[in-house]
Amino acid sequence: MCAIMGNLTRFKELLPLTENRPIATLPFDCKYRLIDFNLSSIVNANINTIFMVFNDDETQSVFDHIGGGKEWNLDGVQNRFFINVYQDLLKQKAEHKAYYEKVIDYLKKSKSEYVVFMGSKMLCNIDLRAVLKIHQMQKNDMTVVYKRVGKDNIHPSDLLLDVAADGKITETMIAKDTTLGEKNNLAMDIYIMQTQALIEALSVGQNTNASVNLETFFRNLVGTVNSSSYEYTGYLSNIYDVETYFQANMDMLDPKKFNSLLYSNQKIYTKLKNEVPTYYSDSSQVENSQFASGSIIEGTVKDSLVSRQAFVHPDAVVENAILLANNNIGEGAVVRHAILDKNVAVEAGVKVIGTPTHPVVLKKDSYVISDIYGGE
Repeated sequence: MCAIMGNLTRFKELLPLTENRPIATLPFDCKYRLIDFNLSSIVNANINTIFMVFNDDETQSVFDHIGGGKEWNLDGVQNRFFINVYQDLLKQKAEHKAYYEKVIDYLKKSKSEYVVFMGSKMLCNIDLRAVLKIHQMQKNDMTVVYKRVGKDNIHPSDLLLDVAADGKITETMIAKDTTLGEKNNLAMDIYIMQTQALIEALSVGQNTNASVNLETFFRNLVGTVNSSSYEYTGYLSNIYDVETYFQANMDMLDPKKFNSLLYSNQKIYTKLKNEVPTYYSDSSQVENSQFASGSIIEGTVKDSLVSRQAFVHPDAVVENAILLANNNIGEGAVVRHAILDKNVAVEAGVKVIGTPTHPVVLKKDSYVISDIYGGE
């Protein structure tokens, strides 16, 4: 197989966390990024070439994280990744040029029999070799990965499926256009096709005004070709707003969910940081929390996730919170039900308090000198 990753989806409900980064590079569980999970699924399936598409103002965050691709074994002569800009494709379409030629050229040069497409907002750890095996057995044009989820885990723009007893997809619909049940077949925007069939579909598509967005292209293709399904039964979080992002992180404090996502037979790889371990002073009190490296904890941290190089001063309280890298929580400060982006400083004695369903979000480089209360 070869792989295509689409990372174009933007949700205003995730601001300010996605002001300068795509969903794909949102930090997760102290030391990971969301993109790590798709990249890891791809390399665990022995896929050695990846074509990625990002918005033009988001590529810096991607390059900063992926670098040369060493951690995912993508820095060799045979193993390579390509990053392309979505707006370039839009410009080519506006100029009536063959806007899918870069994708088609990539597919031809990959010399792969099959191709897998993955979106960016579904957090999971999937064995793509198992999906390929089912695709080969079913002998249909396309295999779509889905999971049965409750209506609280669905965004109005998501694609839902009707699946027959034999696994064939009989109907597709957008969530906002249908009535949701207690359980729904959520398409995870993971698709497998024969490479030649996709090349032909893309060639036709760019001559018939098909969407430049590859995720939309694949969604539209489901209803026009013989499509079967693969039911994913592992951990899944559909991240499209602050609340779903917050909950996905908090899920990692549940050992069952943590192990399901991170300690299956599929290893998760991320960018390495060689730092000293986190230091816990005698005055620190820690309960049910996770920490990356390089932090200093002198206060209380409970039910929280703390990224690299954070400093929690004496008598400070961090509870039900996510601290991203380089946060500084002053002496006696209280941070509860909140997400603090990188380089946030909270002055001594200041309170930052949200609610379990509406956490306060502090944008990158914030300096907080007065109390903040949020939520409902």
